[in-house]
Amino acid sequence: MKIAIAQLNYHIGNFEGNVSKMLEAIKWAEDQGADLVCFSELATCGYPPRDFLEFDDFIKQCEEAIQGLTAASSNIGIVVGSPSRNPVIEGKDLFNSVYLLHEGEVKFVQHKTLLPTYDVFDEYRYFEPSTKWSTVLFKGVRLALTVCEDIWNVGNDNPLYTICPMDEMIKERPDVAINVSASPFNYDHAESRIHVCKANIERYQIPMFYVNHIGAQTELIFDGGSLVMSPSGEIFEEMPYFEESLRVFDLNDVKQGSQSVEQPKNKILEIHDALVLGIKDYFGKLGFSNAVIGLSGGIDSAVTTALAVRALGPEHVRVLLMPSQFSSDHSVDDAVALAKNFGIQYDIIAIKDIYESFVKELQPLFGDLPFNVTEENLQARTRGVLLMAISNKFGNILLNTSNKSEAAVGYGTLYGDMAGGLSVIGDVYKTEVFELARFINTERELIPENTIVKPPSAELRPNQKDSDSLPEYDILDKILYEYIERQQGPKEIVALGYDEALVKRILRLVNINEFKRYQTSPVLRVSSKAFGMGRRMPIVGKYLS
Repeated sequence: MKIAIAQLNYHIGNFEGNVSKMLEAIKWAEDQGADLVCFSELATCGYPPRDFLEFDDFIKQCEEAIQGLTAASSNIGIVVGSPSRNPVIEGKDLFNSVYLLHEGEVKFVQHKTLLPTYDVFDEYRYFEPSTKWSTVLFKGVRLALTVCEDIWNVGNDNPLYTICPMDEMIKERPDVAINVSASPFNYDHAESRIHVCKANIERYQIPMFYVNHIGAQTELIFDGGSLVMSPSGEIFEEMPYFEESLRVFDLNDVKQGSQSVEQPKNKILEIHDALVLGIKDYFGKLGFSNAVIGLSGGIDSAVTTALAVRALGPEHVRVLLMPSQFSSDHSVDDAVALAKNFGIQYDIIAIKDIYESFVKELQPLFGDLPFNVTEENLQARTRGVLLMAISNKFGNILLNTSNKSEAAVGYGTLYGDMAGGLSVIGDVYKTEVFELARFINTERELIPENTIVKPPSAELRPNQKDSDSLPEYDILDKILYEYIERQQGPKEIVALGYDEALVKRILRLVNINEFKRYQTSPVLRVSSKAFGMGRRMPIVGKYLS
């Protein structure tokens, strides 16, 4: 038997586009002599559809998509994920299901059992878990069909769940396991998926075909990396990351495979490719073309600009330089040099006069009160107004350039430098931003060296440096990582050797600035715990405040 994997980029709610893409893949698989072609979880509607699932018309279009795919199954079997209705009154209205289509009929449907409700997942909000498990015979080969999380409780060892679907299915002696997934990217997750697949192979001793989404759905990025595993536990094939791919495999070859072809993993390369795909799909799926960025001469805006150019092309990226009386000459020079290196349009609007007009109008209210963060924020908000004017007038979507370190401790101005339609590096710590800059400059200097080596500064007052009000980033980021990604409390972090007063100060800053993050743009997720949908904190909580 020949089995094809179709690793495709779906668009939530774009039924016509999704089905058309799958029909093309079906035709290709037929031409390659495949007996079966496999698509991923909720492929008909895209993942995650969220509250679209509560609309009856949305579910009807899912059903129509299945009908269209079923009509194309005369000569080839099709495995595809889609919602299905729960026919009984009890429980949720829907199942998250995997279908087997063949000979113009729906031959089999298996519902998902393990419904994740952690981090970015909220499936139990919509779906009823399955309580029945069986395999299906297809052309003499018995298939065990599972959906994503259903393989993540090997031997019932996962404390989140009380049932292991594969433990039930293996009783029917399947010849091969097929898992349809929508597994979002983070820079550690590819290795976790491989580990889970290997654990399944070790327990069940049958080959596995694991098909994943690729593409970005707002903040969630899917990296692909679909897997074919031999019964020996080796990776027979690891498909490309961050790109669509179609492959056909002979099941007999997979069964006999003994060599591993696992790809090397590089954290910064993966983050780079994920962010480029995230920008590209955000624009493409929303029908946007052009971006505008505030380019300061600093490393954050430089890296954001570089990623945008690689995602959209230089002709679709415009930058605005907005120096103030506090901006250094080299910052302007560095920004101009970067714009020229990438061949993008740049304009310069000095904000000194605009800023001073604000100060003049506010003087009767402020009186003799000293210069403080108010005047600093006025500069940031002046820049935000100018950038949004460009966005409104020319249709360029403003990309936010704040990094995760700044966002964590509130080192940003609402309605100023925190403005934007999409936060590109909001899940990238400052130390990682430096690594990205070095990676971008691998072949030649695109980001000026001075931008990388100079001390970070917002340049909102004379001789300002980030280190005036924040710890050095190599210390700050480690503490933030322990608190945000690893959910360690102050005692646990202090026990790692960090100063107690510093730890409490940093954690307090994280907590009291939740109100800012609540109002900002979607953040492209590249870590295991990004700000946004996967981290839900109260704004008025008193913990460490």
